[in-house]
Amino acid sequence: MEDFAAIDFETANGQPSSVCSVGVVVVRGGVIVDECYSLICPEPDYYSWYNTRVHGLTKRDTAQAPAFPEVWAGIALRIAGLTLVAHNKAFDERCLKAVFRTYGMDYPDYPFACTLAAARRKWKRGTVPNHSLDTIAQLCGFELKRHHNALADAEACAAIAMKIM
Repeated sequence: MEDFAAIDFETANGQPSSVCSVGVVVVRGGVIVDECYSLICPEPDYYSWYNTRVHGLTKRDTAQAPAFPEVWAGIALRIAGLTLVAHNKAFDERCLKAVFRTYGMDYPDYPFACTLAAARRKWKRGTVPNHSLDTIAQLCGFELKRHHNALADAEACAAIAMKIM
């Protein structure tokens, strides 16, 4: 793929609408041309211990963060006309649709592609330890240093997409 936007969400709790951070990496002509990261005040606004353990974010981190519609207004301009790419697109697409519903926003039916599915096609089960983002990123020559930071994960996803999609 030469033109796409890699995206990653982190959630505050088990509700897919509870996005608390987003990272986006825009690739055009096979080159990263833009990146953005934002904390988001989640809806519903509570953190589960499990999610905090995964990404390290707490209610204190997002207490003054903007709501999703404000954050998305800026992102929508950056990704206009691009396919969104995520590692395990089912999760990120579900979160995006859920948060759009939560705020009564019209979902523009973004096309989504999945680096996890592409990795599973390229490296069959048993030929790699697993198909997790950090493992596949490393196989593609990208060292993921801050796994579960939304921007770092989006950067890894972009690196994977540029190599195998």
